[in-house]
Amino acid sequence: MTAMGHLQLHIIGLGVSDKARLSAEAEAGLNSAAIVIGSERQLETVAGLLREDQRQVVLPKLSELKQQLPEMAADVNSIAILASGDPLFYGIGAWFGRTFAQAQLHYHPGVSSLQAACHRLGRSLQDVEVLSLHGRPRAKLRTRLRNRQPLLILTDDKSHPRALAHECLAAGFSETLISVCETLGYPQEQVRSFTARQLAENSDVEFDPLHVSLVEPLLPPAKQALLPVFPGIPDNGFITDAEQAERILTGEECSLTADVASAGKGLITKREVRLSILSLLQPAVEDTLWDIGAGCGSVAIELSYWQPKCRVFAIEHHGQRLACLTANQQRYGVSGNLQVVAGRAPQALNDLPSPNKIFIGGSDGEMAGLLQQCWALLPPGGVLVASAVTENSKQQLLSFYEQRCAADDSQPHTVQIGVSRGEQLAGQLMYRPNLPVNLYSFCKR
Repeated sequence: MTAMGHLQLHIIGLGVSDKARLSAEAEAGLNSAAIVIGSERQLETVAGLLREDQRQVVLPKLSELKQQLPEMAADVNSIAILASGDPLFYGIGAWFGRTFAQAQLHYHPGVSSLQAACHRLGRSLQDVEVLSLHGRPRAKLRTRLRNRQPLLILTDDKSHPRALAHECLAAGFSETLISVCETLGYPQEQVRSFTARQLAENSDVEFDPLHVSLVEPLLPPAKQALLPVFPGIPDNGFITDAEQAERILTGEECSLTADVASAGKGLITKREVRLSILSLLQPAVEDTLWDIGAGCGSVAIELSYWQPKCRVFAIEHHGQRLACLTANQQRYGVSGNLQVVAGRAPQALNDLPSPNKIFIGGSDGEMAGLLQQCWALLPPGGVLVASAVTENSKQQLLSFYEQRCAADDSQPHTVQIGVSRGEQLAGQLMYRPNLPVNLYSFCKR
């Protein structure tokens, strides 16, 4: 792209109207362009503003546009790219920002469909959450459903309003109100509202592809949320039974209302210990985390659920645990930033992106070697957290702790967590102890 350093790019938001309503600066940018790129609908909205000598190009895929731009720019100094609303809010502007120098870019925002939808519905934009499901898995909605927290959603043909309704019902939000704002700014504009149940049961209702949906999740009175609202998902919220995992993965069971408690099955890190691990790892934006020996995935699920802008790689080789891990990933809608890696460490680690944080929850007898390998991979400031229950693993972690103290190359921290949970025995309360877990954390200097 360096050969196009002369090129000036005007990214122009068209607003919500069948005819473009541009600011003076945006119209000047459009007039200066020798080439105008946009979808067929966008080109139609500016047709009355274009000169005959301006070349019009229908926007291709971005990968193709990147290849075509050098040829387009050979004889021109300025190109205009048409966008919907605000080009830098879930728009094409971000791609140009990653691809070109800032000095080449001129952004001209218009009123977005999200702003227009809020005004049609009388809602303040700061009071709603915005979620784009365009080109993203529909199940991602599950990571954002909260009782009485409105969601303004950009959708595609796989996340149409009826599909959103089914997701709400599956999560127990049967009283949810879904308002669909169609063809905003056009003569045929309309706004319609439905309950999730009405919309899911009515297959005759059709929607224009050009729409925005406002989802207002609402639980029935006295009903508890099935999706978590704060870190610390209950242990029985995870699928640990391979047969149930298979039903979910084959589509036989899709509702979150199904009871997943299965005491004594599977392998998960218990909630009290898991919360300590989350606290030690502190998942942050742009982190790359490995969960080695992920079991049924309780740590990896919570890491990716609560921090959607990090990448989590869950490594597991045991077949039944792997099925449960994948089913839990689907259950909580974290397929976007959680990747399940089927394989045994350390071999399965070879082709993964370099991490800056690692949790070793299961080592399968490889603890000593994994600790050394993972420590060598971490950058300065990287964090390694490991847990141990068996005496062998405890001794190997203690030895590694002593090595780090002697090398003075980390900030070590260790804690032993012993949890006793209350149960009823013959009508009386008793506390049944779990095996104590040793946690070690090392932050690399």
